[in-house]
Amino acid sequence: MDAAGYTYVLIDNGSEQVWVAGPSTKVAVGDEVMAAEGGVPMVNYHSKTLDRDFDVVYFVSSILNASAPAAISGTPAQPSVPTPAPAVEVDLSGISTVEGGQTVSDVFTKKEELAGKEVILRGKVVKFSPQIMGKNWLHVQDGTGDAGDGTNDLTVTTAVDAQVGDTVLVTGLVTLDKDFGYGYKYNVIVEDAQVVVE
Repeated sequence: MDAAGYTYVLIDNGSEQVWVAGPSTKVAVGDEVMAAEGGVPMVNYHSKTLDRDFDVVYFVSSILNASAPAAISGTPAQPSVPTPAPAVEVDLSGISTVEGGQTVSDVFTKKEELAGKEVILRGKVVKFSPQIMGKNWLHVQDGTGDAGDGTNDLTVTTAVDAQVGDTVLVTGLVTLDKDFGYGYKYNVIVEDAQVVVE
């Protein structure tokens, strides 16, 4: 619902439904959306414009629509939401492991041992989503791991810009069970990484 420059959406994260209001955003029922962190809860809120009462509604700085159609150029419509699956096929041949470093598969298989520790690895960017919750999001693959269980695709947050297809050297901390809310949870993620485009 749109009212007075705001879009109101009822988000179902699989375990509960939450009303969220943010700046006017084009969404439709069934779209996959994500609300920005830090929302202000308004309890027993009455919207005069909608003439409707809400038990609680969270006012947020942005609502991101991951289901928005791609732009004409073929690049993903922005802003988008980081998702576990890569957006495009990237040639992963010829990627060498950093001496003393890890592979993408290593980070998943040794996650308990690596939790809270800094890792270094080399891979290719298969998806890039800029400025979501103040960070750039990379999906990095190096040809290791299993696409069936997702251990081939590592999510990395960074302040550095990169492009799909770039070979990157990633150095960052491994975090387990990171929950960004609204159903977006990562069993393994490398956060606030230093990324060097090679």
